[in-house]
Amino acid sequence: MSDGFDRAPGAGRGRSRGLGRGGGGPEGGGFPNGAPAERARHQPPPQPKAPGFLQPPPLRQPRTAPPPGAQCEVPVSPQRPSRPGALPEQTRPLRAPPSSQDKIPQQNSESAMAKPQVVVAPVLMSKLSVNAPEFYPSGYSSNYTESYEDGCEDYPTLSEYVQDFLNHLTEQPGSFETEIEQFAETLNGCVTTDDALQELVELIYQQATSIPNFSYMGARLCNYLSHHLTISPQSGNFRQLLLQRCRTEYEVKDQAAKGDEVTRKRFHAFVLFLGELYLNLEIKGTNGQVTRADILQVGLRELLNALFSNPMDDNLICAVKLLKLTGSVLEDAWKEKGKMDMEEIIQRIENVVLDANCSRDVKQMLLKLVELRSSNWGRVHATSTYREATPENDPNYFMNEPTFYTSDGVPFTAADPDYQEKYQELLEREDFFPDYEENGTDLSGAGDPYLDDIDDEMDPEIEEAYEKFCLESERKRKQ
Repeated sequence: MSDGFDRAPGAGRGRSRGLGRGGGGPEGGGFPNGAPAERARHQPPPQPKAPGFLQPPPLRQPRTAPPPGAQCEVPVSPQRPSRPGALPEQTRPLRAPPSSQDKIPQQNSESAMAKPQVVVAPVLMSKLSVNAPEFYPSGYSSNYTESYEDGCEDYPTLSEYVQDFLNHLTEQPGSFETEIEQFAETLNGCVTTDDALQELVELIYQQATSIPNFSYMGARLCNYLSHHLTISPQSGNFRQLLLQRCRTEYEVKDQAAKGDEVTRKRFHAFVLFLGELYLNLEIKGTNGQVTRADILQVGLRELLNALFSNPMDDNLICAVKLLKLTGSVLEDAWKEKGKMDMEEIIQRIENVVLDANCSRDVKQMLLKLVELRSSNWGRVHATSTYREATPENDPNYFMNEPTFYTSDGVPFTAADPDYQEKYQELLEREDFFPDYEENGTDLSGAGDPYLDDIDDEMDPEIEEAYEKFCLESERKRKQ
């Protein structure tokens, strides 16, 4: 019994292993102070540990899609002790228990590590179908003309048909020439009342004044419809109703030029549309001549007065745009009537530049406009009728003639009367030059009095220099 206590208490115990059954603890039924000496002596010596830890099994390849019939899995993490601020169990997201096939066998307590499971998103069933209609971006049509061949029967109302066509012209202005005829024919079958014609005028006017890029196209459309719409009710034809609508806006020009920013912006759009109408709206006379609407000419003059009477920056910019657009045509029309209206407008511009409190950029625009008008609005006079060019009527008559130089280095051509005889002599001598090719081959033949004077021998000084050059080259080559 005494032999069992000749060792230190606790000797022979493992540090990392827990006490098993029959261990040294009281619960195992062993001795309280350690194992008996005989058992300790007869225990085999501890085996040396392998270098490194136990290697876990290789990782499973990730799954990109769940197998048929498999359920969606979520990662499982080991339980952790609660910490301050952690969510209560009721509010934490639920975790699915790991399946038996995903468990990793544990070698011991040291190598037991929690491995998160692979999350596989559920596969959503697509609602796309191969029989679905073909997709087109908004405003696109492979053959837009076909949509108007059936007329406005496919549209609930006339206004929707007209508005659709106006939007189409806004997006594709190049289709005007190919589709306007069909559009006019459709309107002749649909517009049969005064109210329908009035609605058509209002739609075109609103499109032309609300979209800046449509003012020119709207004026062309109005000109075409004024000549091709057959309806002419008692209230007036298309052109008359259009001018009445413009007059309604024209009568409030003074208030609009002084109004707020939104009112002035709408007024400026009306002014520019009226300028496009003046340039594009044609009125055929009884004799077939085509003229412009004089009423629009008078209206543009008054609109310019309203703009210059309220010299705000946006009003002045609108006036500059209008004069750049119609200035040349207006001035020609006023000159035919003996009026000096353009001179008065230019004078008002100069007064605005001197007195008005507009920005420097706007003043520069006004000065550039005055400069443009002084150059006849950038127009170039037409060339005179063709006549044969002579040194007397064409200053560039001698431009393509060859130029020669005297022995003193003074250039002369046929335009110099003092050198006429010498110039003619050189021209006669020049006729011999084409007889030589680029390599100097003589093609003129024997007996040429000019070429017989040419000496093929070198000048003595040049010959001596050439021989010296050859000797020096030979010496350097041998070195």
